[in-house]
Amino acid sequence: MSIPLNIDWQQILLHLFNFAILAGGLYLLLYRPVKNFMEQRQNHYESMHQQAQQDREQAEKLKAEYEDKLSQVEAAITQRKTEAEQELSQLRSQRVAEAKQEAEAILAKARESAKREQEELVSSVSKELVDMAVTAAEKIALGADGDPYEQFLNLAERRTSHEQSR
Repeated sequence: MSIPLNIDWQQILLHLFNFAILAGGLYLLLYRPVKNFMEQRQNHYESMHQQAQQDREQAEKLKAEYEDKLSQVEAAITQRKTEAEQELSQLRSQRVAEAKQEAEAILAKARESAKREQEELVSSVSKELVDMAVTAAEKIALGADGDPYEQFLNLAERRTSHEQSR
């Protein structure tokens, strides 16, 4: 039996069988390995993406921790600075108080020294005044003329005569 148009069903079936073998072979030899390779590659990139996200999250946590620690350190520095300023203020006030005490002690010593010098001056001046008064009294009593011995004798005679007249 001859088919018009030269179509041989046996040849068509053989070509279909060859095509099925070729398609099965290519599926086994090329499609599966390529598909497996693509799946592995996709899995690799997905795992890299997940690892990158985990690293990013960890980095953000570390950043938050560092910022928290930094703020704590800044607070501690501010607190220590405040404490240091208070301590410095206390030291200043203590030094000022010590300086005032020293100044008061120096002033007290100076007043005491001035009072002693004043007393010494007053006593020396009073001695000089007494000496001057004695000298002036002697001059008045003895008079300005004559020998002092004779004046003494005259004065003594006057007293004795004055006493006898009583």
